[in-house]
Amino acid sequence: MTPPNVLYLHSHDTGRYVQPYGHQVPTPNIQHLADQGVLFRQAFCSAPVCSGSRAALLTGQSTHATGMLGLAHRGYRLTHPDRHVVHVLRDHGYWSGLIGEQHVSADPADVGYDHVEELDSTKVRDVAPAATRLIAERVSTDRPFFLSVGFFETHREYFEPSSIRDALYSRPPDGIVDTPATRRDVAAFKASARSLDQGVGAVLEALEEHHLADRTLVILTTDHGLAYPDAKATMFDRGIGVMLVLRGPGGFVGGQVRDALVSQLDIYPTICDVVGIERPEWLEGESLVPLVTGQVESVRDEVFAEVTYHAAYEPQRAIRTDRFKYMRRFDADHRGRVLANLDDGPTKDVLLAAGWGEVEPPAEALYDLVLDPAEGTNRIDDPALADVLADLRARLRDWMERTGDPLLRGPVPPAPGTQTNSVDQVSPSEPTTSH
Repeated sequence: MTPPNVLYLHSHDTGRYVQPYGHQVPTPNIQHLADQGVLFRQAFCSAPVCSGSRAALLTGQSTHATGMLGLAHRGYRLTHPDRHVVHVLRDHGYWSGLIGEQHVSADPADVGYDHVEELDSTKVRDVAPAATRLIAERVSTDRPFFLSVGFFETHREYFEPSSIRDALYSRPPDGIVDTPATRRDVAAFKASARSLDQGVGAVLEALEEHHLADRTLVILTTDHGLAYPDAKATMFDRGIGVMLVLRGPGGFVGGQVRDALVSQLDIYPTICDVVGIERPEWLEGESLVPLVTGQVESVRDEVFAEVTYHAAYEPQRAIRTDRFKYMRRFDADHRGRVLANLDDGPTKDVLLAAGWGEVEPPAEALYDLVLDPAEGTNRIDDPALADVLADLRARLRDWMERTGDPLLRGPVPPAPGTQTNSVDQVSPSEPTTSH
């Protein structure tokens, strides 16, 4: 029997800000996928930055273990490109195709896909038609496929708001002040999300049209949280929380909603289980198959997250459990915000004008996510949580040691051949330094 196909659908900077997570963002195709498959309410990325997140998902390793300590288009590369999932699947008869966004290599041809579609852009208008054509072409072949379909949406710059009503009435994300500028900004995000949803719908419809839906594992996710202050490039749930919907073989059916803690590191071993191949020894995650088939109630007690470089150096590490989160910043020489690590936009402008850039983030933070889900009260000095703090500090350090985190040896210099902004710059569009 031919193993199932794998369709990896992914977006930029969407977080969980889509309809099935309860937000007023009409995404009916994503909702339909959730109604048919399994939606994970507590899914997290390994790094709230583009390349680091994707590298971890596609190699099954912590971001620093992949070598992707910064952005691919700024010179960072995978230490072990042979660990990318396409190489393992090829050894078991799979054909692989890449359409649109990928963000783990400056040159998409370097990743190792059998086919890389050449497009004018990675936006839905170009990616979706190419993906539907390629799916149609694969119907006549005997080999199963791994197809990566990446959409630029919902990265900034957003689309123009699709209606005056959206611009007037849209509610900003939690933690963002409600002003005319921020309402219009989220309305623009919603317009981009609608485009993303249309792209997802077009690709899913192609599976149905060619009778491939029942034998294709669909994975829909995003790299990290919204490109908003205290979200993208931060350790808050607003930065590391991601949408994750799986549909297809392996038990990913029935409109299930799962609240267990999961990581994008769990996707690689899940693919291995569903297609029936042995898991590579380097994988750090756990298969989600036992979770959705009812064999276990959870697959992990914790998730870890990290940033070293985004546009600029801002070393952070975090551990999150069901109840608590511990976050630590590792740059003793710079305690202020690193503003270049957030994409420019109207909401950033509003907060900068109000002094957000002068509010120093804590060197360490501990949050009770049940009593304080917004992560607004730092309990780092609370004696009632002293044992929790000691435990999470120890578990974070153990993970860093176990995975060879370079931060244990001190500050991490930029890799040769990379480009970075300085920690004092305000925008990622300012001139960079070459290393």
